[in-house]
Amino acid sequence: KRQRYVEKDGKCNVQHGNVRETYRYLTDIFTTLVDLKWRFSLLIFILAYALTWLFFGLIWWVIAYSRGDLEHLGDHTWTPCVNNLNGFVSAFLFSIETETTIGYGHRVITDTCPEGIVLLLLQAILGSMVNAFMVGCMFVKISQPNKRAETLVFSSHAVVSLRDDRLCLMFRVGDLRDSHIVEASIRAKLIQSKQTQEGEFIPLDQTDLSVGFETGDDRLFLVSPLIISHEIDERSPFWDVSRGQLERDDFEIVVILEGMVEATGMTCQVRSSYLVDEVL
Repeated sequence: KRQRYVEKDGKCNVQHGNVRETYRYLTDIFTTLVDLKWRFSLLIFILAYALTWLFFGLIWWVIAYSRGDLEHLGDHTWTPCVNNLNGFVSAFLFSIETETTIGYGHRVITDTCPEGIVLLLLQAILGSMVNAFMVGCMFVKISQPNKRAETLVFSSHAVVSLRDDRLCLMFRVGDLRDSHIVEASIRAKLIQSKQTQEGEFIPLDQTDLSVGFETGDDRLFLVSPLIISHEIDERSPFWDVSRGQLERDDFEIVVILEGMVEATGMTCQVRSSYLVDEVL
């Protein structure tokens, strides 16, 4: 069975290989984190907070150890850097309280520790940056309109038939939700191998199939299911193709529906495809 270029559910069946400049993914780290699978995103989300809490907790413990605060536990004449900090666990808890601004009040920094004041400022700033970055990343990932595509359905087959005494390639699309797609538009691409007059072989050549761009019929009011039609005229790549040749050809028709989700205002794209044996 011929492998699809675009799956029926819209996933592009293309894998990137031999990518040597992988550092480019890190230059756009925000998009990279959004594109990760959920299990990796949650892992990075947990590690980002846990590691910063552990890192600053260790520094708070080192400051207390170097100043001798741990050797004067219970000495009321000694002013420590952080009150009631008696070990690494309490330093870790103080780090969490500082970064999350919980402020229980039991452990508190004193004004006799300038290095602690500087560290407190650094952790507060870095904690705000971590919160903004990770929460923003998770919000964008949750609010992606990918699932909206699940309720936009294309017909399983396309049909070549007469319509108003003209031969047309037709397929159907419908929306299952009550909330509509605003400014919906549709496109169609013919994907097949091609050899140019100079002898160049193009394995996945893309050719536009007109579905009403000149007349504005590609702009859809998708309230009820609609039939999308491509007229097979002199400009169509199917103009010189007979029925027998069509059944023997190796091609794929990719259809793309785009629009704004009415509920969220975000752009949504839905894709599907038809192989040769799915064109009746």
